[in-house]
Amino acid sequence: MNRKITCLQFDIAFGKPEENFTKALQLIREAAEDKPDIIVLPELWTTGYDLKRLDEIADEDGRETASFLAELARKHSVSIVGGSVAKRTGNEVRNTLLAVSPEDGIIHEYSKLHLFRLMNEDHYLAPGSEKSLFTLKGVKSAGLICYDIRFPEWIRTHTTRGAQVLFIVAEWPLARLEHWRTLLLARAIENQCFVVACNRSGSDPSNEFAGHSMIIDPWGEILAEAGKTEQSISASIQLDKVTEVRSQIPIFEDRRPSYYD
Repeated sequence: MNRKITCLQFDIAFGKPEENFTKALQLIREAAEDKPDIIVLPELWTTGYDLKRLDEIADEDGRETASFLAELARKHSVSIVGGSVAKRTGNEVRNTLLAVSPEDGIIHEYSKLHLFRLMNEDHYLAPGSEKSLFTLKGVKSAGLICYDIRFPEWIRTHTTRGAQVLFIVAEWPLARLEHWRTLLLARAIENQCFVVACNRSGSDPSNEFAGHSMIIDPWGEILAEAGKTEQSISASIQLDKVTEVRSQIPIFEDRRPSYYD
């Protein structure tokens, strides 16, 4: 089974959802011309890290974003890992990833479990509490958000349950670019799975972001990598390779979880 994946790495207008929706619309339309199976957007692509204004600009119950992505998925016959958005429910805002199919609309939501205190996420966002397994285009997948990649035990929770592809959306800073690249490679190798990581580019009033979105195979081979600026990257992933690698080095069979506590 082969699937063509496209990551849309772009700069995000700080605290301007309307501008970001317009840009995403154009980028998704352009990407869809090459007929990928799945398009991936970055973290918090509607608002950026304008955390102090989330009470004003977060998407109420995620309705606008869900409708926007579902319509584009249907129109272009493409599945979308819709990055993540600031989703307000009642008095709480969560950083929520959306997975969308052209047939069924929103098929999965995951709210970021690990909040990044260095950027004050814990002051403005509520953490999620659910795992993030879903099947998209016949591919058993997990969706993760940025800081989550520093928690290998959380990721292993998903790959032991069958995830073959890790979709990671991020606003990862340029100052820790080498951490980004090293952690993504490690997560692919240790879990013997594909990693599809879509970061943002550009800057906001407080941060410069790394870009370098990546698609990595289960051996740790980089199939595609962006630079620092706005760019889309694509690669075809062969799901049979997950089975091949896991049979050659059977780490999942050799685990001894009773000792790990």
